[in-house]
Amino acid sequence: MSLKTGRILKGISGFYYVYVVESGIYECKAKGAFRKENVKPLVGDEVRIQVISEEEMKGNVEEILPRSMELSRPTVANVDQSLVIFSVKEPQINLRLLDSFLVNMEEKHLPTVICFNKAELATEEEKEELKKTYESAGYTVIFSSMKKEYGLEEIKTVLEGKLTTVAGPSGVGKSTIINALQSEVKMETDGMMKKMDSGKQTTRHSQLIQINENSFIMDTPGFGSVDLPKVEETELDEFFPEMREEKYDCKFAGCAHLKEPDCAVKEKLATGNIAKSRYENYTAFYEELKDLRKRRKL
Repeated sequence: MSLKTGRILKGISGFYYVYVVESGIYECKAKGAFRKENVKPLVGDEVRIQVISEEEMKGNVEEILPRSMELSRPTVANVDQSLVIFSVKEPQINLRLLDSFLVNMEEKHLPTVICFNKAELATEEEKEELKKTYESAGYTVIFSSMKKEYGLEEIKTVLEGKLTTVAGPSGVGKSTIINALQSEVKMETDGMMKKMDSGKQTTRHSQLIQINENSFIMDTPGFGSVDLPKVEETELDEFFPEMREEKYDCKFAGCAHLKEPDCAVKEKLATGNIAKSRYENYTAFYEELKDLRKRRKL
């Protein structure tokens, strides 16, 4: 029996499906010591497995390697980044929803790439405005169109060598993009992928989708709303990258960037270096968090 290192693609009903480069996917059970230590292997974990049978591709998870990070919704370990997909139209883009999602990713210290899909429906002026708004905030922006067949190579480039969660509202074309990402992948492990799906149970579970040997994505359910993270309103500017450094140039420590004089953030807004929509959403989120704090004290 030999030890191999791989990544958990799916865990369900006590079975863990571990992808090992150049070998394939092994169906594994976790050793009892994990239960005694109250440790549970997670999708995305890099693990060492002891191979019991090469013919049947079976093994045991012997060791969980150190995690870089862990998300709870969806439950996944070692995520490198998030790819958020919004359509520019059909449905019409909701910038407040996008910014609330970005605030959540900033609070988790998770880098985010923004993909604006159905870009063929937008004018050049509309695309330029979106690009300026979010690139000036420090985000990578990609425009894609599955109808006109562009943007997919850029998406593949940002996914390369990373574990990426893919999120976005319903109807934006997320599933079409995910299917296109896999359309040219020739996996040696097709049979084992069927084995992974062969009915241990049918409830929804976390599962990584493999793009190539070292690139993985996790699809997440479409969302229509995103709650703000449980932070104080005074911390909010930390989660707007374009405000994070500027706030130290404000005249007053703890400046809320609302009505205070000599505010560096408002000066940057006046010169167009902070987008109006981003600032308006910041002020709306600030009041929402302030109201939540007051209600908690009642």
